Amino acid sequence: MLRAVRIPLLPQALTRRRRLVCTGLVLAGMATLPVTATAASISANWAGYVALPKSSRSFRSVSGSWTEPTLTCSGGRESYSAVWVGLGGYHSSSRGLEQIGTEADCLRDGQASYGTWYELIPEGPIALKLKTRPGDHMIASVTVIGQHATLRLRDLTTGTRYSVTREVSSVDTSSAEWIIEAPSSCFTTSACQTLALSDFGTLSFSSATATVGAQTEPANAPSWSEVELELRQGSAAGGAGGGRHAVAESGASVIDATPSSLAGDQGAFTVRWQEEPLQGEEEPAPGPLPGFGSASAFRA
Repeated sequence: MLRAVRIPLLPQALTRRRRLVCTGLVLAGMATLPVTATAASISANWAGYVALPKSSRSFRSVSGSWTEPTLTCSGGRESYSAVWVGLGGYHSSSRGLEQIGTEADCLRDGQASYGTWYELIPEGPIALKLKTRPGDHMIASVTVIGQHATLRLRDLTTGTRYSVTREVSSVDTSSAEWIIEAPSSCFTTSACQTLALSDFGTLSFSSATATVGAQTEPANAPSWSEVELELRQGSAAGGAGGGRHAVAESGASVIDATPSSLAGDQGAFTVRWQEEPLQGEEEPAPGPLPGFGSASAFRA
């Protein structure tokens, strides 16, 4: 059974701070909602932070830790979420993304399902046997040297860990990310839909750091610029039925995943899920597809 399709999570049309954003995974059947400009960029699939170097040098590694969220699920409605750290994939010209993390989904019967994975775009995702549970303290890292990527994931609560080094056909180290994301469901490689984001409550990130050369610094270091991303989507997005929706219908709402400010020099922040009623808004036409042309699926 198809659970979720992970395609490159490129926020292709992301503009920088204080500008309206049409996210890169605004695909057939799901459009970004019209919003008022805020201090954060708005995306339909990413929430968290992206670091961009101020010099021409690239990132060598990224790491971060988080507490696996406890989902609030209800019967009859599927929803999905993925927490990860990664390198690359932010720019519209990107042809690579190296990422590893966890997945937390709400199934139609109201039960929560948890898993782990890594992905090296343009290849498809790899589901891992490493088990995780709500409340577990996870730590992950991605290191790229030449054409080789080393991805590590460890459950500090249970002591279990996973590590792999792979040769990558298309490397991107131009950005570093700490993200919770709403995956997408794809019918073909060019027809995809952002899925409903699971209610994860509040997600806590810590030790969000990145390395350029031999220097490792937190996500808000002066050596690079950080981009704050707020996830915003219509409550009818994907999941249990999908299809286009008119967000102005009675009872429609907007789901937000809003990051806090980065705290001090520890690279710590939280992302809070909330649902708000929507009044008088109309859905715009779908935005453009991301620049990648392949997709793969997790299967139960």
